[in-house]
Parts: sequence; C-alpha cells; structure tokens
Amino acid sequence: MLVTVDKRANGVALVTLNRPEAMNALSKAMRQEIATTFAALNDDADIRAIVLTGAGKAFTAGLDLKELGSDASAMGAANATDAERNPVVAIEKCSKPVIGAINGAAITGGFELALACDILIASENAKFADTHARVGIMPGWGLSQKLSRMLGISRAKELSLSGNFLDAQTACAWGLVNRVVAPEFLVETALKLAADIATALPDKVAAYKRLIDDGFAMPYGDALKLERERSSKLNAAVTPDVVAKNREDVMARGREQKN
Repeated sequence: MLVTVDKRANGVALVTLNRPEAMNALSKAMRQEIATTFAALNDDADIRAIVLTGAGKAFTAGLDLKELGSDASAMGAANATDAERNPVVAIEKCSKPVIGAINGAAITGGFELALACDILIASENAKFADTHARVGIMPGWGLSQKLSRMLGISRAKELSLSGNFLDAQTACAWGLVNRVVAPEFLVETALKLAADIATALPDKVAAYKRLIDDGFAMPYGDALKLERERSSKLNAAVTPDVVAKNREDVMARGREQKN
C-alpha cells in the first residue's frame, strides 16, 4: 500500500505516505490513495483527528517527476482541482484536524501538501523547499498564496524565487511549524496533540476549523462579520446547562494538565 492507516482507540488516525524508496513522491496511484484515505477518515465517526507523516527520510518530494516526464498528460495534476489528482484538495476537504508530522524533506508539491495540514510539527531532520521556478513550472496547489500569508511576502519570495532549502529550526522561528522535536519523538508528539484535540467536542472542532479557514481567505472586516454570523447561529442552540457541564469538564482537565 502506498498510504497506510493506523487507527488508534483514542479517536486518532496515523496516516503514512509509504513510498520511501522514491522519497514518497506523489505518483498518480499514491494521489488516488490519499484521496480515498482522507475521504474514508472524514466519514469515520470514530476518528476525530489525523496525523500525516512520511515513511523513510522524506515527508514527500512532491509530484513524481519521472512519471511526469514519461506522460505529458500527467502535467495536468499540477493544476487539478479534484481530490483524486490533487492531494491538497483531498486534505482540505477533510473536516477533521490534520497534523503534519514532517519527518524529512517536503519539497515543492510536498511543501504544498504540508501546508494543507492544519498544524505542522517538524523533526530536526525536516526541511522545506519550493523548487517550482527551478523545475520550470508554476505552483497550482496554493503555495504561492499560502506561504506569503504565513511567513510574510518577503520571506515567501526568498524561498520561492531562490529555491533554497529552509531548515526545521528556521521554519519554526519564521512561524511555519509550531515546534521542532527530535526525530524519535516526532510521531509521538503529533499523536499526543491529536489525542488532545480528539477529546474536544467533534462538531465544534469541525465548525471552528472551517470558521478559521474561511475567515483566513477573507479581508479582516469580512472575516469578523463571518464569525459573528456563524457564532450567533451556533451559540443560540447551546443551553446554559450544557455550558455549565462543559465548563466543569474544562476546569477538571485544566487541573489534570497542571499536575
């Protein structure tokens, strides 16, 4: 299997890109498996959070250039908008939070796949590169717009126009990843965070994730209006008794974490 899934009893699924001999390059077959996998996890009520990582030394090197070189029609994948050909769409369509555990190189399309995740945690071995300009193509999976919004336009241009690699520690300092951990603790750390998310109310987590993503794509004023509209509608359906009960659970959890 090019994509493996390990479902945990705590509502977390570990998804692994499993083509280490090719740096987990995104072949047509792998992209189709990614789409199938995330669609199934999205429909699985027992799964509340997902961790995505790569087998071997790379997260993913992006589109399989050997495959593209032998099939001119395969170039359409670079601008595809369907989940079966565009794995970024497959991940973004998933309502469950996705944590990217970046174990190694995330290059070009692999960089775009990483940015499709909601949260990134990096191994000390992780590195990122946008080599579109060096390969001779333009990004079509969102990299040119997401990166500048995350890092600022100047840093995004530095990475994308040079094609230089960004190491894990600098990626953390620039705000691309949330934290950097030793390789042996990467998956464990990501799974722990996923387990924390899985204990929250799943419908509210999904709604909150969607609110953040939708607002991020808007001007600030429009995003605030969107928040008020959705908040008013959802909060009107919540009773004081439910809030009181949830508050007790939150306080108990806070005491546990403090200890």
